[in-house]
Amino acid sequence: MKNNDKLSAWLFLMPALIFLAITALFPLAHSLYLSFFRLKINLPNQKILFVGLENYLKLFTDKLLAISTLNTLLFAVISVLCETLLGIIVAMVFCSNKNWAKAATSVFVVPMIMAPVAIGTLWRMMLDASTGVINYFINILGFDSISFLSNSKTAMASVIFVNIWQLTPWVTVIVAAALKNLSDEVLQAAIVDGASSFQIFGKIVLPLIKPVLVIVLMIRFIDAFKVFDTVYVMTGGGPGSATEMLPNYIYKQGLRYFDAGYAASLAIMFVIVMTFCSVIFLNWRKKEQENL
Repeated sequence: MKNNDKLSAWLFLMPALIFLAITALFPLAHSLYLSFFRLKINLPNQKILFVGLENYLKLFTDKLLAISTLNTLLFAVISVLCETLLGIIVAMVFCSNKNWAKAATSVFVVPMIMAPVAIGTLWRMMLDASTGVINYFINILGFDSISFLSNSKTAMASVIFVNIWQLTPWVTVIVAAALKNLSDEVLQAAIVDGASSFQIFGKIVLPLIKPVLVIVLMIRFIDAFKVFDTVYVMTGGGPGSATEMLPNYIYKQGLRYFDAGYAASLAIMFVIVMTFCSVIFLNWRKKEQENL
């Protein structure tokens, strides 16, 4: 019976596994193959040339890669931390069964369900130095217009702000679900014992929802590293390389400079690093669950 159950389970999983192999594993394997060759895809008659680890060694001397990596790390750390903190605060406020909380939650999650390209286009127009609505109100207050997206000092802050605006609702929804699953008896007992609101949150609520927060951090951190649509529409990686992110840099190497081999090596290293980060987060979550 156990063998039959296992066979049935694998048969039910087989369509999804085949689809995954075709859409993910095969392209990944082909990218790994291309990463050992030199290939310009804009030259149709060019012969593919085996170069071994040359593309991977180039990673260590590519200054633009270092800049885009630091930009992506800065973007991911700041945006994820802000989204998590704001998400917890808003979830605590909205974690109610009252009608006003349900209505406010419905409005609050609108940015989360919008297409990233639409969000990028919307905020690019709103932040425009000459025709943007934000600078319109800044001028009304008597201040000069601010070049949010064309100034290297404000461009990164602008795309981080937009990402926080877009995905804080996602964190809020997940954290609110975790808060509603907490036992009322434990919270009431803490109140009876005279614990303050801060003590209840720090000593009871936060430890109980920490496994959920670790998953939220993992998903958002990896997703932030993959950011492409919104930043590409808003700034295209500019001005200069101020908002150049890793996915955008990989895209440029492959589809603007047509260097398929180097783009493939960048993609493989990106997958390896993200897999390593996922393992760290999963081990962290496992430890938190064991400590409950």
